[in-house]
Amino acid sequence: MDCRVGCAACCIVPSISSPIPGMPKGKAAFVRCVQLSVENACLLFGKPERPAVCSSLRPHVEMCGHTHPEAFVILESLERATQP
Repeated sequence: MDCRVGCAACCIVPSISSPIPGMPKGKAAFVRCVQLSVENACLLFGKPERPAVCSSLRPHVEMCGHTHPEAFVILESLERATQP
């Protein structure tokens, strides 16, 4: 599976605890990453400063579903299930 162009669900829904350029304390869940362009493309893609957690994410139907809205629902469910 390939990423859906303009989806960015994985850059908005989950929390990210590692530092991101422009977000030194990471990113809270449901907050848009500052490294997303207006077209929802990662501005750090392929760059060494991209957090390892972001680089390790691979699109898969179990995380992304079959549609953009489904990706948000799945990721929201996973985020809520893993909250302390």
